[in-house]
Order: sequence, then C-alpha cells, then structure tokens
Amino acid sequence: MNSASLSAPLLLLVGAFAPSLATAGREVSTSSTTATRTSTTPLVPPAPELTEQELRAIEESTLGEPPPASADSGVVQGLSRALQSMNPAMSFILDVAAGYFTIDTPDQRGAHDPSRTGFTFQQLELSVNANVDPFFRFDANLVFGEFGVEIEEAYASTLRLPGNFQLRAGQFLTRFGRINGTHPHQWSFMDQPLVNAKFFGGEGSRGLALEVSWLAPLPWYLELVASSGNPTGDCCARSFLGDAEIPLTGPEDLLYTLALEQFIPFDPSWSLSVGLSSQLGPNNTGPGNRSVIHGADLYLRYRPVDSTERAALSWQTEVMFRSRQVPGDLLQDLGLYSQLVWNLSLRWELGLRYEFVTGVAEDPLDLDWDAERQRYAAQVTFYPSHFSRVRAQVNHDYPRYAEAYWAFLVNLEVLVGAHGAHQF
Repeated sequence: MNSASLSAPLLLLVGAFAPSLATAGREVSTSSTTATRTSTTPLVPPAPELTEQELRAIEESTLGEPPPASADSGVVQGLSRALQSMNPAMSFILDVAAGYFTIDTPDQRGAHDPSRTGFTFQQLELSVNANVDPFFRFDANLVFGEFGVEIEEAYASTLRLPGNFQLRAGQFLTRFGRINGTHPHQWSFMDQPLVNAKFFGGEGSRGLALEVSWLAPLPWYLELVASSGNPTGDCCARSFLGDAEIPLTGPEDLLYTLALEQFIPFDPSWSLSVGLSSQLGPNNTGPGNRSVIHGADLYLRYRPVDSTERAALSWQTEVMFRSRQVPGDLLQDLGLYSQLVWNLSLRWELGLRYEFVTGVAEDPLDLDWDAERQRYAAQVTFYPSHFSRVRAQVNHDYPRYAEAYWAFLVNLEVLVGAHGAHQF
C-alpha cells in the first residue's frame, strides 16, 4: 500500500457524497424560501467532477502503483504521509487467566503461560503499525506484564524492493516454523508448546536481527527466508549463548536462520502449508561449540466454501530436532506437537493437542529433564464477537522424570482498536 492510497478513500467519499449534500442543501434552502422568502443559495456548493488525472491517481494507488508525477499528486502524497504518520493503526489485546493445578509447582515453560493456581495476568499487548512512506512499514508490539514492560517486537520492513525481495530489520520473532513467529492471541491453546519453550526459551526465538525474504515467481506460494541476529538471551536463545556474557567477535558468532514455506491450495475448500526451518549458532559451553535446530511444520485446513457458519477443520504439526556440541560430547533431543482444531461455527471452537519431548542425561540446560515428557490438552472456545473470546482448557502433563499433574485453565481475551489480519 503506497502513500497515495490514503487519498483514494477521501476523494471517493467526496465524489460520492458531495452531490447528495448539494441536493440536500438546495432542498433546505427551498423550504426556507417558501417560509421566509430568503435566499435560495445552496448551503453546500456542488463539488467539481474528478479530473481524468485524479481518477488515474485513485486507480493506480489502489493497485499499489505510484501516482502520476505532478505537482498535485506530490501534494496529495505528502498530505497522505503526514496524516498516516500521525494516525497509525493501534490496538490493545488483554489476556488474563485463572487456573487450578493439582501440584504446587507445575513446570509451565512459556513466559505467558498460566503457571500457578489462582489468577494470572498473561499480558497486555499494544500493537502499532503504519506505512512510514512508500518505501518502509513500521511494526511494534509492546507487552505490559505484572512486573514491567518489554519491547517484544519493533522493526521496519521494505515495501518496494524489486525482484520479489523484502528486508526486515529490528527486533522481531524469528520465522522458524508456525508458532514461533506468532503472538499468544493467535494460538489455538493458551500455553506455549513445550518443545518451543525448551529449545528457544519462554519468549520463543526472538532478537535483534536482519532478515531477507524472497517470494518465488511460481504458480504456487513459495517463500525463502534468511536472517542473522544476536544469539543471546535466556528468554529467546537458550540453546545458544543464552544469558552468558560472551562478546561477539565476528559473523561466525551470530545466529543464522533459514526457512522455506510453501502454500498449496488444492481447491477452494482444501489448502496445505508445508515448511522447513534451520537455526545455527554458537552455544555457551566452550569456545567453538555450536548448536543447530532443524524443524518441519505442516498445516492442513478444510474450510467448505458453502458453509454458512464458516465451519473449518485444521490439523497442525511441528517437529524439531536439536543437536548441541558440549565438551567431549554431542547432545541430541527432539520434540513435537500435533493439534486438531475444529471451528464448529463463528462462535464455537474445539481443539485437541498432543506433545512429546525427549530428555537428555546431564544436560547443562535442563539437569532434571533426563527422560521423555508428554502433555495432552483439550480446549473449548466461545467467541462472543470478533473482538473477544473465552477459552477453557484442561491439560494432563506427564513427565517421566517428575510427578504428573492436571491443569484446569480459563482464559479471557478482549481486543480494542485496529488490528490487521493474521497470516494463513
């Protein structure tokens, strides 16, 4: 969307409503003349018709092309940019939860997970985004928690690079798999998958980075993504440097992520998304030691186009394999989750999820997690409207190295403001 696109709705509104306003003005003044014999001048003068150049500017801005280079279009572009920069799209998303756990210290790994019996303030997310100019877009997500505020994401993306390329720079969630690049309000369950939390951290893989993506000119959707960033933070890079204060000395000390995503629509009702991801960087167990994480994801969706209730059924699965060099050894583990979500209607949703993560003996990151862990979850969600939801969820967590427990959770989410559409 370029900078002239803001002017298009204004011009269309003027062209559509000004004649009717002028007619209304004549009707009012005519009745006034009958009663008091005063002036018959219209209250609203008729608007001039749009010129061919103005119509062309509206059409081209709608198509995403630059308007004609002229003094008038330059003024319109400048005004549009000024108005947009003063009025970015903003929204607040509140998530709060209540829970009951059958043990005192449940091992919930996600930073926004309900993790104790009682009430949990999961987050208040402020989302802000706008086109800066015809060349850059700005996005930011600020998260307010019980104990402070953090900048979860703040980055700029290019809008007009040739060759189907796009750059992104700043702090953002890494595009690894399906869950990691999303926020909690986009999840089908109210807690983060165990494998994501164990491999990346409670906040997922995130940090200061530069990303380049390329959309292949193919009959189906195929995108390649590569990024390079800092491998630091226990919240967001625990398999790499984590919280260790190790200075970066060169490109070999950065965290590199590669991803391939494909989207294949079989017909209007069936569609499939398949992805592959890899992440490589140094870890903090010794000089030259490195970690690598490989992942594969699948999302299959059936949404009949003739359903008046907008019913849908989706199956989502991610599998990850991790390998880490440590002094004198190589530690390897894997994890997965698989979930089935059934949208019965616009208001009701049901979901089932299964998780499995292996353990590693003498793991410096998780000394107690030396055996496999499984977790089962079921949820039912009610959407009073597009801007709110109430979700009830039950978990059975079964770690073979610790006491098994049940969790009974309820979540309330409300949204106010302008919030853009999410990815498929």
